Amino acid sequence: MPQEVQGIVARAKGQPVTLETIVVPDPGPGEAVVQVQACGVCHTDLHYREGGINDEFPFLLGHEAAGVVESVGDGVTNVSPGDYVILNWRAVCGNCRSCLKGKPWYCFDTHNADQKMTLADGTELSPALGIGAFAEKTLVHSGQCTPVDSSAPATAAGLLGCGVMAGLGAAMNTGGVGRGDSVAVFGCGGVGDAAIAGSHLAGASTIVAVDIDDRKLEWAKQFGATHTCNANDTDAVEYIKSV
Repeated sequence: MPQEVQGIVARAKGQPVTLETIVVPDPGPGEAVVQVQACGVCHTDLHYREGGINDEFPFLLGHEAAGVVESVGDGVTNVSPGDYVILNWRAVCGNCRSCLKGKPWYCFDTHNADQKMTLADGTELSPALGIGAFAEKTLVHSGQCTPVDSSAPATAAGLLGCGVMAGLGAAMNTGGVGRGDSVAVFGCGGVGDAAIAGSHLAGASTIVAVDIDDRKLEWAKQFGATHTCNANDTDAVEYIKSV
């Protein structure tokens, strides 16, 4: 039967978010209910609250999450109750031209859970990026669940579903970084460091990290940066040209 849990909701554009009672339905065909163990705070959540994504309020915020599968619906074979998973924005179809070419990140028919989570009064919620993980439990399509090593802390594993994926994907998929390439990454936060790591994994020979925080530049070296530039002190463009 449907469960009532607590979650963080943005009811209206620019208004403070509120802690609300959320109704999570039993999983239908192809769906899974996940007990959320940790969820990162991403700038995209602010974009949702400010109406920068769309105006389909109210939003159930949160998407950088890891947790444990509690239950699954009919036809689910990729995960089982008890599996430790990270959550992805969309489930890919596996059958379109891009999926069959081995490029599921360009899938033409991605999807989320069919059922809607609601507020206690029945108002349908729009889950941020199809996840809505600022809640004790959330309903997703089973294809949005990726099992990972259960020894990984949820506070770190959850980042794989957004910040890490965005940075690695920017370097390895969108940017097409290859062996021997030279790369410059501006901004060495979570996404930037993931782009540096992706460039390193792809075989780039020169990776210039640019930021205005020396502490972040030191961290960037741990992810594979070969050179660093503090743009407060040095003309970043001229420095990049020099290396």
